[in-house]
Amino acid sequence: MKWVMNILGVLLVVVGVIWILQGLGVIPGSFMTGQIQYTYLGIVVGVIGGVLLFLANRRSKVI
Repeated sequence: MKWVMNILGVLLVVVGVIWILQGLGVIPGSFMTGQIQYTYLGIVVGVIGGVLLFLANRRSKVI
């Protein structure tokens, strides 16, 4: 299960970064280029991916 969360987290972070760059107009050639709402969506998706990576890789407490 940990590896699934890691893969999904990395994919979400990568997609988020791409959407942020497209929304800001850095990556041209898409209907998303220059549309600020995709920047905001990219931030949300990237944060969700980061949270998944954090949760997958945190150490559990051993009692």
